[in-house]
Amino acid sequence: MSDSPSLRHITRDGLWDNNVVLGQMLGLCPTMAVTSSATNGLGMGLATTAVLVLSNVLISALRAWVVDAVRIPVFIVLIAGLVTLVDISMNAWFHDLYKVLGIFIALIVVNCAVLGRAEAFASRHPVSLAALDGLVTGVGFTVALVAMGAVREITGAGTLFANAHLLLGQHFAFLETKVLPADTGALYMILPPGGFLVLGLLIAGRRWLQKQIDKRTADVAVAAAAH
Repeated sequence: MSDSPSLRHITRDGLWDNNVVLGQMLGLCPTMAVTSSATNGLGMGLATTAVLVLSNVLISALRAWVVDAVRIPVFIVLIAGLVTLVDISMNAWFHDLYKVLGIFIALIVVNCAVLGRAEAFASRHPVSLAALDGLVTGVGFTVALVAMGAVREITGAGTLFANAHLLLGQHFAFLETKVLPADTGALYMILPPGGFLVLGLLIAGRRWLQKQIDKRTADVAVAAAAH
């Protein structure tokens, strides 16, 4: 397609410009609920990424057979089926993480980011681009969740990726780190108010950084024009 977005544009859009959490502020229910630790954030992010990739691929592949009048119900049914598969798989292979995340795995069905990418991108582009869009959108979501979880866990419990080997498997044991001495964390940070505080700081930090990037780009353009 001549009007297809570039790979660079898709990647930057999913990771930074329209980051699900920090840019669009979507999916805040699981974001606030499961990010009391970086491990939980990573698990939720990977589960959501799997659904995003699979749903984008499936919807893109079937887009020619789905009429506009029923596309949203069809998308929801497809996404719900994929979430059910992910839910069952996590229960079978990552049962400890499944117990921690609980109902929030099933609630991926109503995550606006998943349906939004299906409607705005996957239903209008080829499978390869749809798969990339789902992947980078999921990675951006995962990074935001892990960043929130890391800040809250370090300041609240003094650890980083605690119990990763129990929740994600022995291969993730290397992530477990003791950052602060025992009993030095602030319980406030792993409670809901701490989640709102960290989210606000991350959003503000992203906007400040974007302004610096825009300013530097503008300065470079002015300097180039002067020559």
